[in-house]
Amino acid sequence: MMVPVNRLLSGPPEHLLQDERRLLGDIRVALASCSATPDDQGVLRASIEQLDAFFLLVVVGEFNSGKSAFINALLGQKLLEEGVTPTTTGIVVVRHGDAVERAEPEPHLSVVSAPIDLLRELHIVDTPGTNAIMREHERITAEFVPRSDMVLFVTSSDRPFTETERAFLQRIADWGKKVVIIVNKADLLDRPEDAASVQAFVGEHAALVLNLAPDLFCVSARLALRAKLGEPALWERSGFEALEAYIHDSLDDTRRLQLKLLNPLGVARHLTGRYLSLADERLDLLKQDIALLDDVDRQQEMYRQDMTRDFSVRMGDIEKTVIDMERRGHEFFDEILRLGRVFDLLGKGRVQQQFERDVVADAPAEIERKVSGLIDWLVAADLRQWQAVTTHLAERRRQYKERLVGDESASGFEYDRARLFDAVSREAQQVVEGYDRQREAQALADGARNAVAATAAVGAGAVGLGAAVAALATTAAGDVTGLTMAGLMAVVGLFIIPAKRRSAKADLRRKVTEMREKLAGALRGQFEREIQRGLTRTGDAIAPYSRFVRAEQQKLGHDRENLAAAAADLARLEARVRQLR
Repeated sequence: MMVPVNRLLSGPPEHLLQDERRLLGDIRVALASCSATPDDQGVLRASIEQLDAFFLLVVVGEFNSGKSAFINALLGQKLLEEGVTPTTTGIVVVRHGDAVERAEPEPHLSVVSAPIDLLRELHIVDTPGTNAIMREHERITAEFVPRSDMVLFVTSSDRPFTETERAFLQRIADWGKKVVIIVNKADLLDRPEDAASVQAFVGEHAALVLNLAPDLFCVSARLALRAKLGEPALWERSGFEALEAYIHDSLDDTRRLQLKLLNPLGVARHLTGRYLSLADERLDLLKQDIALLDDVDRQQEMYRQDMTRDFSVRMGDIEKTVIDMERRGHEFFDEILRLGRVFDLLGKGRVQQQFERDVVADAPAEIERKVSGLIDWLVAADLRQWQAVTTHLAERRRQYKERLVGDESASGFEYDRARLFDAVSREAQQVVEGYDRQREAQALADGARNAVAATAAVGAGAVGLGAAVAALATTAAGDVTGLTMAGLMAVVGLFIIPAKRRSAKADLRRKVTEMREKLAGALRGQFEREIQRGLTRTGDAIAPYSRFVRAEQQKLGHDRENLAAAAADLARLEARVRQLR
């Protein structure tokens, strides 16, 4: 049954066929890279195999348009069953044979052989009606059409070119097939002007679908078969003479070779165009995803900037408490380190207590209160940031809800994309729903307390933040108690106390500055780590989806370049085939 296409070659360079096979092989690889469906890859593979088969003339149309009767008339024998109900329930291949024989090599495929000269150079295929109730039959027809080298599209004069016929013809045209329009049952039209009107109607609407004026014949298959079977007077009325002349004269060796070579090129062009469009759609979709990820990145950066700025303001408020303590210390020294208080200086414990009461005062508690407020602010801001990300993801998810898992038409790309996006959305939502503000605040408070306690060289176990600050602050009182001896010396020297006052203030300024810097450094380091932890947590949650989007963008861009190059090569090769003479 298989005959090499070289049999049709009569002069054209054989490398044209070699170039076509090579290009079609490259396109198969490109389609596989694009994750083309098994059906689409199978269609291209079948059309390539068809290069080594007989010329395939496929007859299509709605049931009861007279397809089987038309083939019988064309062959001059009643080989196929006819009827007003769907009689062709599968593909029927009519080929040459030494005797009339029928076989069914596989389900939905019948082979009829007959000793008819026309069948020596081509095979004729009868297909189920496209509007039959049995949709399985329509699917068979639609899948077989891409294998055809020429399509004879049969419509009936009593209901010419219906909407379903128009839709099916569009699908045939998309495959780049050579289509000949047959208006059958012309004998039902009583007047010549009626036939002309129907022919004009079908020709006009078919041209809109095919983007060119089709070859069109108005015939009566019933009269043609009767004429061939013994009623020659009916031959002229059948309109078959022009059609048979077209088939015999137009389908010479060169024309059949052209159509044979153009068949897989048309299939490849259709599939290449389909997956080019799909790649463009997916790239556009990924642009929206990248915009989403960029939005999240911008939100993250703005969050960092806002938090850094607001932290500086809040940290300044905490430092003001320390500065106020320093101011009170200077006032304390002015008050205590004078000649009139010399006897007070003799009581070391009394001076220490007064320093803690008047200078340190409520600074530790005030600092602890403000740090607590700082912690609450950071925890609330972190939660708001997660809520903002979750809301953004939820809005994006609604925008392409139809592409999420569960859509049976979705490809692996849509499934993977939706699955990862779902994972990101769930991660963000779980963080928001499980956000324990008290636990987060306690963890921050513990970190801040330990950081400050470490700088104060005191144990961090049970002490609070205020106790750690107090330990830092009261170290500034060391030189105050050291002034007791200076008080005794004040009896014999009035200049010692002023000098010690200046020295005490300088030491206090140095120690308080050191304490403020240690406190600010400890708190700033702790809170910057917490801010970064929140940012990292968001980034880690989105990272799998981000990697998928960017990897798919790169892959789709590469696939699109290959498909675009293949489309250009197809156009050039098709032009060479059409120049065959």
